[in-house]
Amino acid sequence: MRVIGDEGKQLGVLSLGEALTLARAKGVDLVEIAPNATPPVCRLVDYGKFRYEQAKRDKESKKHQHATKVKEVQLSPKIDPHDLSVKLQRAIEFLSEDMKVKATLKFRGREMAHTEFGFQVVQKFLTDLAAYGQPDFEPKLVGRGIIVMITPLPRNKRAKAVPQTEGGGMHVTPPPRFEPRPAAVPVPIERPPRPQPVGTGSDSFVNNPFAQLEIKH
Repeated sequence: MRVIGDEGKQLGVLSLGEALTLARAKGVDLVEIAPNATPPVCRLVDYGKFRYEQAKRDKESKKHQHATKVKEVQLSPKIDPHDLSVKLQRAIEFLSEDMKVKATLKFRGREMAHTEFGFQVVQKFLTDLAAYGQPDFEPKLVGRGIIVMITPLPRNKRAKAVPQTEGGGMHVTPPPRFEPRPAAVPVPIERPPRPQPVGTGSDSFVNNPFAQLEIKH
């Protein structure tokens, strides 16, 4: 078998016993990396590190595969605002997974007489996606529709995906609720005590002007 050292150097053709002895001496593993080659190719490497590097390479290759995938989102000149938000959310999810988005808008019947309305819808769609992707070219009219290709931004420049609501639309923060204040509870006011009558008799009254007069018999 052909053996590659832990530093990437070619060690030549060795027998299995010689390769295993060399691996034990260096404290590493003997990993077969090309079993179908003639002769088979093995490498002296730390197996844990080898698996980590292999997983990292696989992850990078998947990123490039995602970038080649294209998802289509269809629009219309008279699309409902709620439907547009749903289409926008789907496009954000595709771009967040490193996929390209092809936005197409089709005209029907007399809608071709006012293509400017379709371009307005597409332009609003691109504006709302600006934090996630950028168009490869300006929207153009092809046949009876408008097409534009959107490429995801790099991960370090891309906004985070907006969470999706249960109904399938974009999450919208509800306005603050108005809570009416409870009615004020009336507080009883203490009244001052009523003045007591001057005198001791039952027929005495307050501030009797004749109380100081002497009556002669």
